[in-house]
Amino acid sequence: MARGGWVYIGGRAGNKPPAGEKSVIATACSSHAFYPTKFNYPIAIYGKWHGNKYRFITRYRSDDPNSYEPEFEAPFARLEYVCRDTFDLSYHRHTGEWLCIFQRVSLADALELLETTPHFQPC
Repeated sequence: MARGGWVYIGGRAGNKPPAGEKSVIATACSSHAFYPTKFNYPIAIYGKWHGNKYRFITRYRSDDPNSYEPEFEAPFARLEYVCRDTFDLSYHRHTGEWLCIFQRVSLADALELLETTPHFQPC
């Protein structure tokens, strides 16, 4: 009897929004207000697409002369497109992993959760 091996059975990576819907999602996300924290000198919060995922990213500036880079970026939240107006919502852990804590929520609900859930506050 032969031993089985690992087989990729696929995921939702091919589930990308159409161009028009992608534009609507990006516009809704970019107009969403975040309140920056007082740590690490955030200078901008923006989002960008990475495949079927829209990531929210904070750009920081460091005035410390001993820092590696004067500016750096850190992602803090991610919307994964599942289907029309349906998303999985994940936050970026300090370990570098994404942890999905809300599944199959609408865009409006996802933006509300981003604002009200402590996991999604820019670090």
